[in-house]
Amino acid sequence: MHTASQLRQTLKRIDGRGYKAYKDLQGAYDCGDFLLFVDNVQSDPFAPPSRMRLRLGQQAAGFAGDLFETPVRRTALEDYLARAFARAAKRIQAPGQGKAGAISIDRCGQEVLQRTAVRLDDKDLEVRFSVGLPARGRTILGRRAEAVLLDDLPRIVRSALFASSQDPEAVRRHVDTCEDQSVLRQALAGKELIAFVGNGSILPRASGVSDKPMSGEGAVPFVSPPELEVSLELPHQGLVRGMGVRRGVTLIVGGGYHGKSTLLRALERGVYDHLPGDGRELVVTEPSSVKIRAEDGRSVAGVDIDAFISGLPNQEETRSFSSDNASGSTSQAANIVEALEAGAASLLLDEDTSATNFMIRDSRMQALVAKDDEPITPFIDRVGELSERLGVSTVLVLGGSGDYFDVADTVIMLKAYQAFEVTDRAKAVAGRFATYRQRETGRPLEAPRRRTPRPQDFRLGPRDKVKAKGLTEVGFGRERVDLAGLEQLVDESQTRAIAEIFRILAKRLDDRTSLLDCLEGLLHEIGQSGLDVLSPFFGKHPGNLALPRKQEIAAAVNRYRRLRVAAPDK
Repeated sequence: MHTASQLRQTLKRIDGRGYKAYKDLQGAYDCGDFLLFVDNVQSDPFAPPSRMRLRLGQQAAGFAGDLFETPVRRTALEDYLARAFARAAKRIQAPGQGKAGAISIDRCGQEVLQRTAVRLDDKDLEVRFSVGLPARGRTILGRRAEAVLLDDLPRIVRSALFASSQDPEAVRRHVDTCEDQSVLRQALAGKELIAFVGNGSILPRASGVSDKPMSGEGAVPFVSPPELEVSLELPHQGLVRGMGVRRGVTLIVGGGYHGKSTLLRALERGVYDHLPGDGRELVVTEPSSVKIRAEDGRSVAGVDIDAFISGLPNQEETRSFSSDNASGSTSQAANIVEALEAGAASLLLDEDTSATNFMIRDSRMQALVAKDDEPITPFIDRVGELSERLGVSTVLVLGGSGDYFDVADTVIMLKAYQAFEVTDRAKAVAGRFATYRQRETGRPLEAPRRRTPRPQDFRLGPRDKVKAKGLTEVGFGRERVDLAGLEQLVDESQTRAIAEIFRILAKRLDDRTSLLDCLEGLLHEIGQSGLDVLSPFFGKHPGNLALPRKQEIAAAVNRYRRLRVAAPDK
């Protein structure tokens, strides 16, 4: 362990030398209030910034034990501290300096996710961050680096990481808000609900490129229809009221631009906790819920889509369907079966992003094209069976297909962002305007089998890399895994975690263990030891990962174009 004085001397000694001399900084330093660990120094000024950590004793930090006594509360406090560190770094550091000398931490969005940026336990508080070590060209600016590490950084620590420097009410509100959401989500099953939308929630977002809440006249607070209103007791907020989305088949209808898709998007994000002020703090969805859409061109490997598509004219196998270029209907069928395989208890669909021929075949089309000539069993004829046989609920946004009134359990109408319960009206309409369409089903719907990937398809060469590229892509060796269709993936750090999981799968997959068994084992390991286990820098600097759900991890693997699965048992 070196001292801060030794760090200062080293920076003076290498001032003006070539950039590689920064390697001399690697090590641990006692900086008084905290320990500084320089884990990895960038090779040149244009490389990714240097990885560092700081650690201070929990007793010195001074946060009350009840703020992190449960996993949910600990994650919330870690999230608050990561945001506080980011705000302090932005405020304290000189503007306009660019990456040179910039101290940064993993960026947090509107969702509160389990991250590796801050790690908190009864003993220590550790923060993982990055520093762009300053240079002029490839010449070290040691004096500037000294100011960054021994002036700016201590000021950030004092401003962000000590309880005495924080608003205690703001800290507690952040933690309590997350705990309330967790309790609310857990309470859904006991009320026979799959989602809850609290009265007063602000569902519209600021813009198409901002996930922050809308303000002004367009931000219409949500109010539950009286027929669907339920009350739930929360540990901190007390009694809350809002709309309960019941199990079964729920339709969201209404005219264009009246808020249907806005409500559905809020339900998609309800699988995550949100920070105070987001507007969706009282919008929760059961945690395994999956948004389903059509994805023309995606690859599919060994998925049993026979309940939805069978008897293809080219005699393609649909009990174990594979394609390098799936159509809209086959991709949507595969997405549903894969979601069920990953444990989804509810499905969310929007008519606008679905394949029309997969969703409905009306009576006129049935009269013209015989069932023997149509391989697709439309979703309308399976949605009730999903609920009755498998216990899987569906929420479906509709604007043009009233045939679904016949199979709906609940119908909610959105009008100028106001919700109305119109189930009886919809059923009356269905009675007056009978469609006379025939239900088209083949074999009964069954729970999907768990598929086993072939491990040889995940082997990496000595020079192959695994890397996340933004939110929607993972590079695995020479393959590009497109995640653009995963609408519930919300943070680039989740994508980075998925990339690391691909790296782990390359080592752990065998020809006996199903993909889901392997993922569940890994997620159990994360639950026991923390998200750090995913990082190749374990024990040093895994500071930019966030926990994805099992559903998104499985969906990412399913989109790997080299994926092949073992032949199903006959």
